Amino acid sequence: MAPENTEERIVWFALTKMYLFYFLGALYVVGPVLGWTLFALAAYRYITHRLNRSLPIPVLLWLIAMLVMLVCVVVGHFQEYLGVVQLIKSSIGWAKGWALLALFILAGACLNIRLELLTRAAMKVCLHTLLLLPLFIGAWIFSLPETPYVSPLKAIGGPGAEFFAVSLYELDPGSGLPRWRIFTPWAPALGFMANIFFLLALNEKEARWRWIGLTASMLMILMSQSRLAILVLLFVLGVVFALRYLRGAVLAGLLVAAFQFFAFFGAWLLQGLETTYEGIKAARADSTRVREALARIAIERWRSEAPIWGHGVVEKGPHLVEYMPIGSHHSWYGLLFVKGLVGFMALAVPMTASLLILIPRVGLNGITRTGCLSCGLLFFYTFGENLEILAYLIWPGLIAIGMAHAEITSLAAKTSKTRRDS
Repeated sequence: MAPENTEERIVWFALTKMYLFYFLGALYVVGPVLGWTLFALAAYRYITHRLNRSLPIPVLLWLIAMLVMLVCVVVGHFQEYLGVVQLIKSSIGWAKGWALLALFILAGACLNIRLELLTRAAMKVCLHTLLLLPLFIGAWIFSLPETPYVSPLKAIGGPGAEFFAVSLYELDPGSGLPRWRIFTPWAPALGFMANIFFLLALNEKEARWRWIGLTASMLMILMSQSRLAILVLLFVLGVVFALRYLRGAVLAGLLVAAFQFFAFFGAWLLQGLETTYEGIKAARADSTRVREALARIAIERWRSEAPIWGHGVVEKGPHLVEYMPIGSHHSWYGLLFVKGLVGFMALAVPMTASLLILIPRVGLNGITRTGCLSCGLLFFYTFGENLEILAYLIWPGLIAIGMAHAEITSLAAKTSKTRRDS
């Protein structure tokens, strides 16, 4: 698998060299540079009329919505009297965060990037992960330093030192057991990336590479010890199974049977699910307590202090939440606190539009399936992560979403042309 054009060479280099950038502490720098480079390339192609693709409406919504996020930044800073210097810093943060969501989706929709190439590049990362696992696991076994190195690139500025650090392992403060975050800033983010790689692995045509991708993805999920990552993986497996084996009358019959089953055993099933949920929460009770407290603080302060435009910036929480930033661990609470109701809607509208368009077409082909499930991952992880802060990492999934929208637009245009010709 070899790149065929400029954009594919850029994507191939950025993804296959992920571990090189990680050990240099440069991943947080590479992500934004990649996103804005692809945007500049797409803009140049449009200006010079070398790109004749029509822009899918959901992609346009993502672009508009992320610009609205910038407006929220400006208004929030002036409303809270945060000063020009802080406004400049926050605007740069927007360019390295929320803006990337739209830019990578735009790149997937407008540039000539093949899903096969994106998939093979991700499989290379999975292979490198398998080869490096003895290093990460051995570091814990032999009690080596958890974080032996923090890159000097930290001076550039970012959310925290963990974005520039090389982490071999970490010990869970509650259980004392090891967990790994590898090339991500924290362990649950590794589960997020592993699920994206799992989706891409399902498209790999060569069995050897496919099994490398699936194996590495599942190992990363288990090593992250992320509850959400495991639940999302089960959801993905369920959807893939349904698309492959349940169609037409069979699927309809099973749905009818499921509704009848729920009618008779619904109360018992809900009680069992509630018990299971409480057991999952108890597995990492400290984490659950912090998340719930952060959510309460974010909602209360949003309602009472800045309901429309938010507070403009993230604030450190009290001792109750171990000084975690208010609104972290949850995109929706974070948006309400920092950017208010306007920012909340700026994410809700394009995400809803993408899901409404992609879900009915999830079974068309590998491109639409991968894009739809990638958008589903974004939605699920809004309840456990802050998408803005991980945009520099999750870009392969964002590009897949753009590809899916372009595929649907292209198929619709071909269908319309066939009808006119007939």
